[in-house]
Amino acid sequence: MQGSCDSPLTERGIQQAQLARQYFQENNIQFDQLYSSTQERASDTLEIITESKNYQRLKELKEMGFGSFEGEQQFLQPAGQDYYDSFYLQFGGESMTLVQERMFKILHQIMAREDHQNVLAISHNGACVSFLQTIWQGDPNDLIRAFPNCSIFVLTYENQQFQLEDIIDPATKQSIL
Repeated sequence: MQGSCDSPLTERGIQQAQLARQYFQENNIQFDQLYSSTQERASDTLEIITESKNYQRLKELKEMGFGSFEGEQQFLQPAGQDYYDSFYLQFGGESMTLVQERMFKILHQIMAREDHQNVLAISHNGACVSFLQTIWQGDPNDLIRAFPNCSIFVLTYENQQFQLEDIIDPATKQSIL
């Protein structure tokens, strides 16, 4: 189990970040603002993707905290998806509701700033899925799965509302939504 504990990118993680960089380059996608979780693996990912060290690190973008349960074997978790909402609280971790609230709040704050038209915000799978569940209009089961690392969540922001437009797997350059 790895949540908000820190770790460096693996060799595979580096390759995934390079594929994301290649996707953005091939599609001529440029960003006017860059944000990253404070976790090393996220900031390293951003630096590989953008080849820049000019970005802001925000603790609100970090992964869900599992408290003292971090580092434990995944098979120790209860079966099903319902445990995410409160299971980790007993170990000093976060509930999914808390993660959703902090992600929702910070992403709205980011997009409300001037000169924030095309923003790259690097976070983590669990935190991203938690946020997406707050705006998703489709079948909730479509979001209850793990997305490949470095998945690109394409969102629009208009009238203080987020809309999920697509999810891209940079390894295949295909939509996975």
